Amino acid sequence: MKKLVSTTKAPAAIGPYAQANFANGILYISGQIPLNSDTGKLAEGIEEATHQVMKNLQAILTEAGMTFKNVMKATIFLKEMDDFAVMNEIYASYLDPENYPARETVQVSCLPKNVDIEISVIAHQF
Repeated sequence: MKKLVSTTKAPAAIGPYAQANFANGILYISGQIPLNSDTGKLAEGIEEATHQVMKNLQAILTEAGMTFKNVMKATIFLKEMDDFAVMNEIYASYLDPENYPARETVQVSCLPKNVDIEISVIAHQF
């Protein structure tokens, strides 16, 4: 049975989708952009933006009773691949180096609200 997962500590969906869905021990988190749910403002610059996206993901994981250790797969969308090294260092700082998820990173021409980064993850409840 599918269960919606939602928290006010991450931005509300800006379209016809859920923040996350949980089914059969698997949590599917929709792509998160660097929108601060408290202020309604977008984080600027790849460093601040990556931190905000990771905090948004963390809030949803927490709401579902999980952590980044539960993340099995991540998909990262970057507007500029030149931002990869900075993003990668910040992204890694939120993860357990003994427990990295599978991942792909792709460059795209445009993202919602014209942000520089969006990340979605799939997590598994152990």
